[in-house]
This record gives sequence, C-alpha cells and structure tokens, in this order.
Amino acid sequence: MSERYQRPPGRAAPAAGRDPAQRQRVWRDWSLLGGIGAIALAGAGLWLVGQRGAADLLWIVATCGGLVPGVVWVARSLRRRQVGVDVIAVLALVGALVVREYLAGAVVAVMLATGRSLEAYAERRAAHDLHALLAHAPRSARRRTAQGTVEVIGLADVRPADRLLVGPSEVVAVDGCAEDPATLDESAVTGESRPVDRGPGDRVVSGVVNAGPAFGMRATTTAEQSTFAGIVRLAKEATERRAPMVRLADRYAAWFVPFTLLLAGASWLLVGNLVRAVAVLVVATPCPLILATPIAIVSGLSRAARCGVVVRDGGSLEILGRARCLLVDKTGTLTLGQPRAGETVSAPGVERDEVLRLAASVEQLSGHVMAAAVVREARSRSLALSMPTDVTEEPGKGASGRVEGRLVRVGQFTGAPTAWTERERQRAELDGTSMVWVSVDGQPVGAILVQDPVRPDARLTVRRLREAGFTRLVMVTGDRPRVANDVARSVGVDDVVAQCSPEEKVERVRAESAQAITVMVGDGVNDAPALAAAGVGLAMGATGATASAEVADAVLTVDRLDRLADVVEIARHARRIAVQSATVGMGLAVAAMGVAAAGYLPPVAGAFLQEGIDVVVILNALRALTGGARRPPLPSGGERLLDEFAAAQDRLRDVQARLRATADLIATRGDLPEGVSALRDTCALLDQQVLPHEEDVRQRLYPCLTGALGVEAGALASRVQPEIRRLVDRVRGHLDQVSDSRLRPDQVPDLLATLYGLDAVLRLQFTEERENLFSLSTPSSPGHAGPG
Repeated sequence: MSERYQRPPGRAAPAAGRDPAQRQRVWRDWSLLGGIGAIALAGAGLWLVGQRGAADLLWIVATCGGLVPGVVWVARSLRRRQVGVDVIAVLALVGALVVREYLAGAVVAVMLATGRSLEAYAERRAAHDLHALLAHAPRSARRRTAQGTVEVIGLADVRPADRLLVGPSEVVAVDGCAEDPATLDESAVTGESRPVDRGPGDRVVSGVVNAGPAFGMRATTTAEQSTFAGIVRLAKEATERRAPMVRLADRYAAWFVPFTLLLAGASWLLVGNLVRAVAVLVVATPCPLILATPIAIVSGLSRAARCGVVVRDGGSLEILGRARCLLVDKTGTLTLGQPRAGETVSAPGVERDEVLRLAASVEQLSGHVMAAAVVREARSRSLALSMPTDVTEEPGKGASGRVEGRLVRVGQFTGAPTAWTERERQRAELDGTSMVWVSVDGQPVGAILVQDPVRPDARLTVRRLREAGFTRLVMVTGDRPRVANDVARSVGVDDVVAQCSPEEKVERVRAESAQAITVMVGDGVNDAPALAAAGVGLAMGATGATASAEVADAVLTVDRLDRLADVVEIARHARRIAVQSATVGMGLAVAAMGVAAAGYLPPVAGAFLQEGIDVVVILNALRALTGGARRPPLPSGGERLLDEFAAAQDRLRDVQARLRATADLIATRGDLPEGVSALRDTCALLDQQVLPHEEDVRQRLYPCLTGALGVEAGALASRVQPEIRRLVDRVRGHLDQVSDSRLRPDQVPDLLATLYGLDAVLRLQFTEERENLFSLSTPSSPGHAGPG
C-alpha cells in the first residue's frame, strides 16, 4: 500500500473490518436463520401443492438444522454447570421428530434460530456506543524530535514532556497541554457535538479529534495513564462481563425447566399421549429468560453510555436503579477542581486590568497551577501580555520578572501592610479564597482572588438527583470545615464531612451502606478506596485520576454530575422492563403450557403461539433503548440563545467587580470627589449593560426556555429583576442630589446599603441565570461558567 493511502498516525482504524471473528459470528447467526427459514418455507410450499412426503422431509431437515446447534448450546451450558432453558427447545425438537410433528419441529427450529439472531442483533445494537469507544482508540502518535523532524511512534513509546504533533482529523493520543490554538471534536469523550476551541496552555484530553489544522501539544501522561485509556479499559469490561441479571435468568431456569419437564411428563403418563407432552415442550418459551432480560439490561448500558456514563456491567446498572444514598467528594465534583482566578482588586488609582496584565505577563512562563489560573483569566479578557525578562521563581513564594522595564513580583505578600491590603486580606479570609499579590518595583498594586469555585450546575444537579430517587446526599472532603460548609450550604446537601482522610471516607461509605444502597462519586486518587467500598463507585473520568476510574463501577465521561440522575432513571427503566418482559413472557408461557397439557393446543399451533410470545417479549425488551431519562429538550434556536447569554454573562463580570470596588471606595473615602466619579461611572455601566441584559433575560431567554426551566426559574426572575431596577434607580437618585461633586455625610449610609444590596442581588441573579444556562447546555470548558 502506498504511503498516500495509509491511515494517518493517531487515527483510529475503522470499526468495521477490525474483528474477523465477530463478522464470522454475525454471518453464522444469520446464515443459520436464513437456511432453516428457507427450508421450512420450501416445505410449506410443497405441502400446499400436495407434496406431503417431500414437505415432511424438508421439515425434518429444518428440525435437525435447529437441533444440532441447540445441542451444542446446551452442552456449553452444562460445561459451565448451568442448566439453561435451551434444553426445553432441544427436547421439543426431539419430541417433534419422535411423534412425527415435523411442522411443529420446523417452527421451533425457526424460533430457536430467530431468537439467537435477534439476541445477537440486539446486543450489537445496544452496545454500539460502547464499541465506538474501543474503535476510537488511537494506535500511534507523531513526536517532534530535537532535530526539528517528526517521527511516528507507538503509543507505548510516548513519555511525559514529549512534544507531539496532532494532524487534522487525528485522535489525540495522550493527555497533555496545547502549545498552539486548536479546534477539537470532543464528542467521543464528552458528548459535546460542537467543535471546541482550546488555546495554548489549555488541557487536552486523549481521545478527542482534531477538527482543525495541525497543532502542537506537550504530553503530560503516558498512554496507559491517560484519560481515554482508562475509559477504554472500562468499556472493554462493560462489553465482556456478564450481568448478574442474566445469571438471575439462569436461576429462574433452575425451577422453570423442572416445572416444564414435570408438566410434560405428567400429561404423558396420566393420559398416555406423547403428543401432549411434546406440545407442552414446544410452547414452553425460553426467550423471556435467555433473551428479554439481558437485552433490556444491555440496552440500558447503551443508553447510559450515550448519556456519558460508561457502566461496568449490568449488575452495577441494576444497583444504580435501587440506590438511595449518594456520597460526593467536593473537589472536582461539586467544584470545578482547579484554581480559577476571579476578581482582581487594586490599590487606589491603579486599574484592575493592568494589575492582571502585569501578573499574567510574569506567570505565563511558570508551570504553577496558580499561575495557569492567572494566565487563563488574562487571556479570557483579551489582555495583551508582554514577554518578561529576568524571570525567577521561588517555590512556595512566587515569581518575579521585568515587564516593560518594571520589576513585577507575583505571589506572597511583601512590603508594609496598608489599610486597603488589610481590608482585602480580611475579605479573602472570610470568603475562603486565596490571594495572589502583585507588586511593582516593591510596592503592592493589587491582588488576584483565586478559588476553586462551585460548579455552575451543582445546585440544580443536587435537585435533579433528588428527583431521580436519592433521599440522602452527603458531601465528603478533605478541605477545611468553613469552605466545606459554605459549599454544602450553597448546593443543598444533607450532611457534610470535612477534613476527611481516605480512611475516614471508607468508614463513612460503609456506615451509610449499612442504612441504604450507596453510590460514591469522586475524581482523585484519594477517592479510589471509597469508590471500591461503595455499592456503586462512580469516577469523574473526564477530569479525574486514572486510579479512581480503575476501581470504579462506572465512569462519567462528561464533566457533568447531573448525567448521573439521567442514568439512575435509565437504570430503573431498564430493570423495570427486564422484570416485566420476563414476568409477562413466563406467565403467558405457563398459561399456554396448561392449555397444551389439557389437550387443547396441538404442537403446531403451540409452536406458532410460542413464536408470537417470543417476539412480543423481545420487542418489549428493546424499549429499554429509549425512554427513562426525563431531561426536557431545548426548543428550536435554544442552543444559540444559550451561547449568546453566556457570552453576555462573561461581559458582566467587570461591571459586578466595579460595583463592589465603588462601594468599598465610598465606604473608606466617601468624602472625596473620587467617590462620586466612580459612582457615576458605575451607574452608567448599570444603565448601559446590566439593565438591558436583565430586560433581555425577561423578554427573550426565559419565555423561550419556559418548558425546559420550569416555573421556579421564571418566578425567581420576576421577583429579583424589579428589585435590581429599584436599587439602580436609588443609586441614580443619590447622584441627582450631588451638588458640589461630593457626597453629603447623610447620604453615605443609605448609598452604601444600596450598593452592597445591589451587589448581593446581582450575585444571586447572575448565579441563577448561570445555573440555568449551564444545566441546559453542555459547556465547552469549565470556564464557560459566566460571572461570579
């Protein structure tokens, strides 16, 4: 094959044609059905034209065609020390030959072959999404050498810090950081259908596809430790391990087979009619047990995979459907799991954007996690960074360098404290945030507040989980009690355990498991023991450690905890259909067996009736491929509207920060003209940006999304929005009373109450809007969270 037509490195081979054994099994299943069906139909044609002897001969051939593989299947079950219900079909075929009911034997043979073919088709159809993960796995990567060339290497040869090149349409081989702007298709890992843009320094997970031009990246893991490798290993187990519900069907067979044989034997011995016994055997259907139950469960596994949760096996899916207690790790689960730069504060007379720009200019050469947060924030604001010189970094203290001739230091506080630095320090301590201080030529000029923010969807996710059936939600974390309690109150969990070691997490999981079936959700290596101890351990595979995914019973391949609620509903739906199919099918079969034992149902009629029962229960089991999750669909144009309002929320972050800064300025220097000037600027921003935004929310967003958001969101907006307008009008009224560019002393208390009240109301409103936007769309990145 020429080089031109070879598969590019990093691109997965097509799923079709990759497994010759699977193709052979498919061909064998359908060939058996086609052959037996064709012979049976040919016999029917001969019978209709009066060739009874020839017809019987063909039906005997068809019966033997089903009997031979049936005996093989029964022998395999016996070798596994299982007595499956296939033995009933084999006995029915033998009995039909003995009593010369050749048409009945042919119908049973067609039924047996049809059942096997339908089972194989349903399992392939249901497991399509799981196999897609395996088919998507890359096989090689391109590595840049020190000489500037590019070499193709196997995945096992990739090492952390290797510089890789990802070509167009290639699959990212390992986790890493982008060195160039990239456009990625993350649908295979996150389920997001739209291309996602990543900038230099952004995290890139393995398994995503390059949807744009070639880009460079630096590997941070080996292939075995990468995100996608852990998900692929779990997917393999999900398709290979047998579900307990299927074994439950075999346990049903332990009494169903003896009951069938006893009834058939009694009808023969008591009446002396072997035909009745054969009729009982013919009508005793195996499909509700050996087909309907596993088909429903495997269909549920496929639905779960499409929702972004790869479940290890049917037993785990069944437990998910019965779970009532959920234990959730805080970091990376209810919070974003990585530091994020929020508000920037500055010294009097210094622009906040300039503080952030100087800090990011120095930090862009640092590998510290805090530095990355500062740089991300500056780039999100489109600030022009300068290349620093003479950069030095002291571990645990910070970094310094010269930016445009000035010495800029970023990190711990240095210098003499002032009134504004003490005020901001105390505020950060109360908020539970970290501060990255910025000084220029030895003087502190500002600080950047860094925290691990609560996920925008966390509160609504908790509500969704309760709707899905969880009656108790517990947050376990190793973080400080104050921070843990703040997060717990904001998201609405029932209990919180702070400063919890891995051993204590395991003890808490076991204690909760003694009261109810539990699910534990975590994303770090320290969560792995607790995940293993829970009834079902769920790892955050999109952002978590591979170690947690290895011991988990399920992995979230999307960075969205609310998908767990969808999967719980899907699990209940699949289990309900499995039990329903088995119960109804067996009930109909037992009733028909009684009629056959009484002599009112001959073998031929029983065979056709049994075939009808089989088709009904199989079709019913396939209903598990749809339904279950109650996530409302977005209306037409809703996704575009969500993107528009998410971008507007990002723009409002500066307005909210300026409002708080203005209030702080008036509180400390309200008698100076600077306070009035800042107040005028802030009021103009409120009039030009905040009020039009809220009017757009009221008139365009909430009416469009009424069905998806529900009554609560609209009701909250109708109460809060008039209060925002009232407070803005009150600020404007105070400005109208200013005569000499100074605030009167009697104005300050009421104005401060108005400004701080407006800040609180805006935070509440923006948080509610952000949660609604996040819950209805799949964000491209954790940064897609809006203000706040």
